[in-house]
Amino acid sequence: MNPITIQNPDEILNLLAEITLSGPGFTSESLLDYVLDEGFTEPIFLSASGVDPTASYKGQPNAWGIYQIREWKRVLTISGGPGQERRVRITETP
Repeated sequence: MNPITIQNPDEILNLLAEITLSGPGFTSESLLDYVLDEGFTEPIFLSASGVDPTASYKGQPNAWGIYQIREWKRVLTISGGPGQERRVRITETP
């Protein structure tokens, strides 16, 4: 997958709805559901890069491996990739 950056909340939410994460570590049938459950209702920035063969986008394998989603001072980072356990971290920026 080519790296992408999106700065439109509606486009970010639409993209997240199409991502499924399976495999070792953190999994999600819909990345959008997880993001909303964590309180990221109006994300202002999304960056996705790398490749993860256990993730899918629009039902196709090999979605991005690393996601950074920002909503004001909160940042959600999901990282994984081939042979790696997927991890999730939420941080607050100053």
